[in-house]
Amino acid sequence: MTEPGGAGAPETADPRELAAALGHAFADPALLREAVTHPSVMGLDRTGSRDRGGEVACGYERLEFLGDRVLGLVIADWLVEQYPREKEGALAKRHASLVRRETLARVARTVDLGRYMVLSPAEDAGGGRANPTILADACEAVIGALYRDGGLEPCRSFIRRHWHEWLERSVPPPMDPKTALQEWAQGRGRPLPVYELVEQSGSAHAPMFRVRVLVAGSDPVIGSGTSKRAAEKEAARLLLRQAGVMVDD
Repeated sequence: MTEPGGAGAPETADPRELAAALGHAFADPALLREAVTHPSVMGLDRTGSRDRGGEVACGYERLEFLGDRVLGLVIADWLVEQYPREKEGALAKRHASLVRRETLARVARTVDLGRYMVLSPAEDAGGGRANPTILADACEAVIGALYRDGGLEPCRSFIRRHWHEWLERSVPPPMDPKTALQEWAQGRGRPLPVYELVEQSGSAHAPMFRVRVLVAGSDPVIGSGTSKRAAEKEAARLLLRQAGVMVDD
């Protein structure tokens, strides 16, 4: 079928099939059409809409704006539920990985969202249906449409179904030892670590540095490295190990 919204617009799959894939019967199907309509179809600029003979034609940008916020809320609530003992910093890292464009684009591909996109001929010819940025934006817009049509529950159902795999993989990335030591100290109400250069030896082409790190309440530790930063990182790693904390780097 050919979607309305622009002369010569390419054919696209019936959005009613997408609604079935989303598991939601839309009371207002126009919301879903809006969610999969690229602004280029109607010559929209980034302001969002323009009058077309008495009708307001919108691309997906307004729903994308809404869907971004809904996704963030649902993911945050889910993480708090799944990881009741995890600190805010670790939760924030997981959250960032789950709402980033790469994850959205992957989810969009699982529901074959590209097939349902309403694109201008130029966008379609340029590979818009597989464009990760377009897919990510449209995925957020679809979430916005679900929210506008049915409230939070259909959004939560869709997100939990399609983000489950990514939530399981959302391990916080390894920290730099210096960052990990700083967070460890702050978490115990201690002052920030202090690094002191103990010794610099070797030639200009093969230097060696020894750095001591001090954290109140812990024995000082000395680390070595071929640069001052490398020695600081090694000292931080050794102090964390002394405290029973293992850090990958």
